[in-house]
Amino acid sequence: MIAIGSDHAAFEFKEAIKAYLTEKGYALEDFGTCNNERVDYCDFGFRVGEAVASGVCEKGLIFCGTGVGISISANKVKGIRAVVCSEPYSAKLSREHNDTNILALGARVVGIELAKMIVDIWLTTGFEGGRHLERIQKIARYEGGDNCIGTQH
Repeated sequence: MIAIGSDHAAFEFKEAIKAYLTEKGYALEDFGTCNNERVDYCDFGFRVGEAVASGVCEKGLIFCGTGVGISISANKVKGIRAVVCSEPYSAKLSREHNDTNILALGARVVGIELAKMIVDIWLTTGFEGGRHLERIQKIARYEGGDNCIGTQH
C-alpha cells in the first residue's frame, strides 16, 4: 500500500498521479486533501509520514507547490526519509543509497509527465544495502538520541 497526500496547491497533481498509479495496479491510501481549498501542507506531510512510519503503508508520495514544505513536515516523523526530487536520477539514487520511504514532488516545479517518470523510477528502484545500510542505521541511532556524531558504532 502506498500512502499519498497533498496540500491544496497540488490537489489536481495528486489526483493525476493517483489515477496513473491506480491504472498501473498500485494500491493507494489517500490521506487528503480532498479539494483546492487552502490547507496547511504540514498536516498532510505528518499524516503520510505517520502511515509509513507505522507500517500501515510501505511507501509514501507527497505533493505541495514545491515539494519542500511537505517533505520537511514528513521528515519530522521518526523513521521517515523523505526526499524532494525534480528529476529521475536523484529519485533513483535516493532509493539505492538512502532507502527513502517518501517521495515529495512540487506541482509547480515538475510537469505531470516528468512526475510520472520520477514516480515510476522511485517506486521500482530497490535499496542497495551494504555501506549504505550502515549510514541509514547511523541516522536512525542519531534520531533515537545517540548523538555520537562522526564515530563508528
